[in-house]
Amino acid sequence: MPQTTPLARRPNPYIRLFRTPGARAFTLGNLVARLPMGMFGVSAVIMIAGARGSYALAGAVTATGLAATALVAPWTARLVDRHGQARIAVPATAVAVCGSLGLLLCVRFDAPDWTLFAAYAATATTPNTGGMSRARWAHLHRDDPAALHTANSFEQAADELCFMLGPVAAAFLCSALFPEAGTLVGAVLLMTGVLLFAAQRTTEPPAAPRTPAAKSPLRTRGFVPLLAVFLATGAVFGSLEVVTIAYADKLAHSSAAGGVLALQAAGSCVAGLLYGTVRPARSVPRRLVGCVGAMTVLMCLPLLAARTSGSLVALAAALLCAGAATAPTMVTGMTLVQRLTPEGQLNEGMTLAVTAILGGIAAGSAIGGQVIDQAGAEMGYLIPVCAAAVALVVSAAGSGRYAAPPRR
Repeated sequence: MPQTTPLARRPNPYIRLFRTPGARAFTLGNLVARLPMGMFGVSAVIMIAGARGSYALAGAVTATGLAATALVAPWTARLVDRHGQARIAVPATAVAVCGSLGLLLCVRFDAPDWTLFAAYAATATTPNTGGMSRARWAHLHRDDPAALHTANSFEQAADELCFMLGPVAAAFLCSALFPEAGTLVGAVLLMTGVLLFAAQRTTEPPAAPRTPAAKSPLRTRGFVPLLAVFLATGAVFGSLEVVTIAYADKLAHSSAAGGVLALQAAGSCVAGLLYGTVRPARSVPRRLVGCVGAMTVLMCLPLLAARTSGSLVALAAALLCAGAATAPTMVTGMTLVQRLTPEGQLNEGMTLAVTAILGGIAAGSAIGGQVIDQAGAEMGYLIPVCAAAVALVVSAAGSGRYAAPPRR
């Protein structure tokens, strides 16, 4: 009689994933480099709004930096694909760190407003550390779709973990030490993490010099509609961040803003890890529509909490629930990116997706700041609801276009 393996003895997919030689080493360095991504935005808003007394200015500065990143990041990623991660990421990070330190000095010494925009724009060379990590997983598990699904889910959970801990660390540092502390610590962590990550050469994907026949991922059928979904999703993230900071400030609990934002990321982190343990539906485009639809519904919860309760605790609970759909949305979207991106251009393809997210964050941050100044923080929560609804419409309309065969 054949023996069956008890369910309890089946290896956890994450344990199996990290048995891959070199995986733990590059993941550790990448996590250190990724943590500041959740710190810089909150640190800049607290630092600038505290010194200049304007959330609109703070939102505009961060939006400018993100918009500059949206323009520069794809070129950085293309260089990474052509010349290798270690060769490009380290000098690009050094330039970005100088930009962050420049912003700190401009705020500290009361430089003119235009210098804040110029300094923050210099951070645009920050490499897409999450994309580089996903590229390593795709290289290591190119013939194992199940392991790659688990890796994508882990990477999204790691993103959420960093955006969960980052705002908490930033708010604590800026309030407990001095307003520029969050930016300073973030810059040190970013440089250290990239150096550690780049030192792991055995898992680095080989460089793929571009041939004249190679076409941009943007010319792949369905790629642009998918980027529009990422753009609208980014607007959800950007508006939530600046509106929540302003709402906590209105309730005289500004130091708790990072913790409240962390709960939204916590809900997403848990959802992402659970998502990586299940076998998802085969139709990835339809799955994306379902995930975005759930995100749209759940984003109504923070708006209702802010408008009806006036309680930071109620808002925190609403954000925790709202975060449950964001990680599955991002994991599914990144799976489509990997399928649609041409061979040898994976860093560029994923960076274009992240660039779209950053562009959305910039728009959401700027619009959120304007709504806060004009109508109050409570009404600002209408922005993520509208942005999620736009993402839903675009994903439903474009689902047939990016139902393409796998890239490999």
